[in-house]
Amino acid sequence: MPDGIKLITGNSNRELAKKVSEYLKIPLTEATVSTFSDGEIMIQIKENVRGSDAFVIQSTCTPVNDNIMELLLIIDALKRASARRITAVIPYYGYARQDRKAQPRVPISAKLVANLITIAGANRVLSIDLHAGQIQGFFDIPVDHLYAAPVILDYLRKNDLLNNIIVVSPDAGGVERARAFAKKINAPLAIIDKRRDAPNVSKIMHVIGDVKDKDALIIDDMIDTAGTVVQAAEALKDKGARRVFAACTHAVLSGGAIEKLNNSFLEKLIVTDTIPIGDKKERCPIIEVLTVAHLLGEAIKRIHEETSISSLFV
Repeated sequence: MPDGIKLITGNSNRELAKKVSEYLKIPLTEATVSTFSDGEIMIQIKENVRGSDAFVIQSTCTPVNDNIMELLLIIDALKRASARRITAVIPYYGYARQDRKAQPRVPISAKLVANLITIAGANRVLSIDLHAGQIQGFFDIPVDHLYAAPVILDYLRKNDLLNNIIVVSPDAGGVERARAFAKKINAPLAIIDKRRDAPNVSKIMHVIGDVKDKDALIIDDMIDTAGTVVQAAEALKDKGARRVFAACTHAVLSGGAIEKLNNSFLEKLIVTDTIPIGDKKERCPIIEVLTVAHLLGEAIKRIHEETSISSLFV
């Protein structure tokens, strides 16, 4: 057990934090997260953290704003309690899709959240599959950006799902991610030509690549309303794909996503626990949840020991 590490979590990732705790054989630091009657969040760290290497495990998922505020307040509490170093472990980074000015007079929210985390007192950030790689540059502190691809790939190998496979990017923006995954398994690549008319509304146009009689694996960083992945699966089936699977790191699954998935051509949706799934797995039998606890745990251990974590980036 590494000495000097403190693991703290808010309300968003308690199950994942427990698994990280078990991996590292370090108990979670006792902390209370409560609210006043008007909704203000109250944080109290119940243990001495002076001089410690503190890691705050908190995804900024739904309810996004509450979880961001919890993260900021925990960081501030640790700073004022004289923690030696504070690392914000953010498995899912909310507001990441707002990473540029896509329209006039809109904020770059991902940058604002980065500023808030830094000003609160974080010395380092650890995250998984950021929606846009440039978000690392939004921080003026070190950012360790991990990828869940090895976890997903290990599952596919163990379940013999790599035979006759073609990797599919659900849109042009995800080509780099899908190409990297396809390269790891020496598989061909296909691309869905998608046109988006409004936020969270997409329309599939056509498939670039030969998917006929192949098992198609759609790779994405997140699935939100599931409109894109469901339409992609339909387009792939129309082009003769034998079976269609999907894999993503962040299962946001908001709105009517579960209903869409249940009525889709997808045989399996592989996700990780960067975002708590809750009862969604029971409501949608095709969902398979993999844990990233060992990935985060190993990264935390290496950050604490000041050793290289570059081997975890792939």
